Amino acid sequence: MSSALDDLIQLLNLEPIEVNLFRGISPDENRVRVFGGQVAGQSLVAASRTVDEHERFVHSLHAYFLRPGDPTAPILYQVERIRDGRSFTTRRVAAIQHGEVIFNLHASFHAREPGLDWQIAMPGKIAAAETLPDFKTRMEPYREKMGEWYERPRPIDMRYVDGDPMSRVGNPTASQKVWLRADGSLPDDPVLHACIVTYASDMTLLDTTLLPHGLGWGDGNLQMASLDHAMWFHRPFRADDWLLYDQHPISNSGSRGLAGGSIYTVSGDLAVTVVQEGLIRFKPGG
Repeated sequence: MSSALDDLIQLLNLEPIEVNLFRGISPDENRVRVFGGQVAGQSLVAASRTVDEHERFVHSLHAYFLRPGDPTAPILYQVERIRDGRSFTTRRVAAIQHGEVIFNLHASFHAREPGLDWQIAMPGKIAAAETLPDFKTRMEPYREKMGEWYERPRPIDMRYVDGDPMSRVGNPTASQKVWLRADGSLPDDPVLHACIVTYASDMTLLDTTLLPHGLGWGDGNLQMASLDHAMWFHRPFRADDWLLYDQHPISNSGSRGLAGGSIYTVSGDLAVTVVQEGLIRFKPGG
């Protein structure tokens, strides 16, 4: 296990303070605000701590990013036990900083049961993850431009299939595909695997809304922030195995962008579906 992945696992290991109340911290990094995937992953941890994980597993979550999180302050996660039914369990989580809610999550857990089985097919003719350069190798030409962010340890091994976000600027496209996995072996804990994929799902999806316009990281005139995030967990997976994140823009309007993503296992099983909307503004004078 890489030290960055170990740090992520510790980040997701929330401190219980009281019944239904947990405390999380942020990594010691130079960030303007808390990474959205972190607060989403920690919120799912908090919700899962109030559910019998051997009986029911998360099947969906819906979340809103309400305020920028302060990376220098702890985050309190308050869980409300909405319902415990015969097959489904529902939880609501409020992430709180400085007396205000910065993030809200609803999560539903379902007891596994048999039923119909069908899915959209995994895209074909995709280069294997092992044949593609890792993040640092891919982004080496932009090392100076990226500064400290280039050197930052990464708990998720992420490999772009369709070229890097810098080189795509000026070349409109309609999708992007990324292989991802945890950078090391994880314990056999399905909740941990779900929370790590939740963390990783926020890393590239909003960028996808820029593809039809030929925009990307190389355009410094954009202000972007996640607004809401939804996930549906369909089939078992491991976050330390390669997963293909197939992402497509859906709409841009009113300074908002919407994108969807399908996460597949190497064997082609559709494991997770993700949809995210985000704020996309041009900076004044941009």
